[in-house]
Amino acid sequence: MVQVLLTALVVVVLAGVAYTVAAARVVKQYERGVVLRFGRLRNDVRGPGFTMVLPGVDRLRKVNMQIVTMPVPAQDGITRDNVTVRVDAVIYFKVVDASSAVVEVEDYRFAVSQMAQTSLRSIIGKSDLDDLLSNREKLNQGLELMIDSPAVGWGVQIDRVEIKDVSLPETMKRSMARQAEADRERRARVINADAELQASKKLSQAAAEMSSQPAALQLRLLQTVVAVAAEKNSTLVLPFPVELLRFLERAQQPTAPEAVGSPPQVPKAPAGAAPPVESAEPVEPVESAEVAESVESAEAVPSSEARPTPAPTPSPAPPSPAPGPARTAPAPKQTPAAASPRPRPRPAPTGSKPAPTGSKPLARH
Repeated sequence: MVQVLLTALVVVVLAGVAYTVAAARVVKQYERGVVLRFGRLRNDVRGPGFTMVLPGVDRLRKVNMQIVTMPVPAQDGITRDNVTVRVDAVIYFKVVDASSAVVEVEDYRFAVSQMAQTSLRSIIGKSDLDDLLSNREKLNQGLELMIDSPAVGWGVQIDRVEIKDVSLPETMKRSMARQAEADRERRARVINADAELQASKKLSQAAAEMSSQPAALQLRLLQTVVAVAAEKNSTLVLPFPVELLRFLERAQQPTAPEAVGSPPQVPKAPAGAAPPVESAEPVEPVESAEVAESVESAEAVPSSEARPTPAPTPSPAPPSPAPGPARTAPAPKQTPAAASPRPRPRPAPTGSKPAPTGSKPLARH
């Protein structure tokens, strides 16, 4: 009898141990347990530690609550400015509702991966190349919102999405390199011009100070000579002021001496041109007594020898500086023959013009 009791007790203990082993579950600290009894979800989610389930009745699903780092495969796409790029990213997410992650989606990891790939391709098509290269923070936020919207119903929370790399074609890389080089050269020229402007202002101030003290320029010249000679060169270059060269040039120019007492040269008239007529100048009137003497001398000559002397040809006079109509002096009258009666001298009319000084009265020989 005792042996039967002992055997039964051992059987019960062994059955209890077997049941305990079959029903015992251990949930880790970073996991949560979801229990399905006869395929029906239990409201209680098992926390970390030791827990018991009914063997053959309950089924425990453990869900990892850690942050998962999932790489997004590289996606080929065309940007909004028609540039072919290849972009890959990485996504960080975690499960916040274990029941929804088990019930709402078959495999939440695969679902998040596929959603990340499609969202990345959509972001590539909506963005420009410059945004992909320089404005990644904004694109990361947009990509995170696109993935997080459906993932909330799966009990998954997207912590962060990062665009990892953007691959460009070789031709585009060369074009961007030339653009960057041109921009660098432009900035270098601007900086150089700014430096020249500042240096010119300082040099103008230094020149103003040296102009007040002439000895300062000589001292600066000596300093330059010392600086050049310190390099032990065989050739010494000395600056020479340009003002001194101009002074020596003006000193070497000969001055043409004017001839003393030489009459002024009158320009010759061209061949075939009419001789210029001298403007009439006021001449003193000839006295009536002089006219009478000239007439008496003409009567004393016999008529046989009286021959009219041709009037001298007047020489061309220099051109008159004053403009106006040309005036000619009246020709002298010829004396009549001896048989003619003696003419009486007539006084010179007031408005008549006297003969020029260079003319002589006609005489008979």
